[in-house]
Amino acid sequence: MPELEIDAVVFDVLGTLVDEPAGIRAGLRGLDPSLDDPRIEELLALWQQHIGHEQRRMLDGDRPYLPSDALDLEAARLVAETTGVDDPAAVAELALSGRRVPPWPDTVAGLARLAERFPLIGLSNAGRTALLELNAHAGLRWHQALSAQDARTYKPDPAVYQLAVTVSGRPPERLLMVAAHAWDLRAAQRLGLRTAYVARPVGDPPASSDSFDLYADDLAGLADQLDHGAGGSGGSVTGG
Repeated sequence: MPELEIDAVVFDVLGTLVDEPAGIRAGLRGLDPSLDDPRIEELLALWQQHIGHEQRRMLDGDRPYLPSDALDLEAARLVAETTGVDDPAAVAELALSGRRVPPWPDTVAGLARLAERFPLIGLSNAGRTALLELNAHAGLRWHQALSAQDARTYKPDPAVYQLAVTVSGRPPERLLMVAAHAWDLRAAQRLGLRTAYVARPVGDPPASSDSFDLYADDLAGLADQLDHGAGGSGGSVTGG
């Protein structure tokens, strides 16, 4: 089992620490209270597909970079058009629903516990303004919150993970990237970061070929593993 020596913990935010789909579902109900659950799930999928497709286009160089705020507005317009809503104010309100998302039940306490031992860095594809409001709404507490907007690209572009490396002032192998998305962790691994997968209902589970340093069911479980042999900055952790 590998030994980890880490100086800071880097967290993905959307999906890992907050339930992003729950916030968008609430926005969809506000847009049209007559929508039933199956229809809401269809519209949620449409929203997510648009965001994912446009981010990939930007990563491939097929579209100039736009921050997440602009993509959320595009997704809101697409969803509103599909439902027959043409009120600009309602569309603008829906576009903000991705910022008003609840934390997972273990998130706030888990971050507080980990912050007693390690510097915590949030690393999100959310734009700067969206990330500020998201952190405030969900009650997330960081030592540093970094937006992919600062690199003018999106994860899994290595330039985003490099933001955390640069800010920490430490080599990548001294950082632990925590995410509920295996694709996110694979990208962090390629830059040399150590990795921890935390299971979430909306995450991207590891494949059989993945080999991350730590696996946990929640942040409490992750903190337990880090406490087992970790004394804070420069601590050693044994994990599977």
